[in-house]
Amino acid sequence: MSTLVKKIISTTTAAAALGPYSQAVVVDRTMYIAGQIGMDAVSGQLVDGGVQAQTRQALVNVGEILKAAGCTYENVVKTTVLMADMNDFAQINDVYKQFFSTNYPARAAYQVVALPKGALVEIEAVAVLGPLTTA
Repeated sequence: MSTLVKKIISTTTAAAALGPYSQAVVVDRTMYIAGQIGMDAVSGQLVDGGVQAQTRQALVNVGEILKAAGCTYENVVKTTVLMADMNDFAQINDVYKQFFSTNYPARAAYQVVALPKGALVEIEAVAVLGPLTTA
């Protein structure tokens, strides 16, 4: 059995990790992106403007991590959306579809009791590195 390489992806253009974890880890051609909240990379604070602004910033953070690995949103195959209030589902979707407009990744969405820093939404993703063709 051949050894697989584990590569840590880190960028200062996305919000820093809030604990002992990496922004993303690549194993073979699969990248696992840690949950991103609507935290500004410069200030380290949640953005103002409610759930839509936080969703947008969380997805911008995902995009910056993708970019650091040479990928785009097209490389994302699975996301998980965690929200503080299921009533925000439609508003989150309104922003989400601005980043994923066709050939949507698979997705799970859950309401949770609480998120880090009192965030309203957190989004994690799995991406595949390299060019992809849609069948």
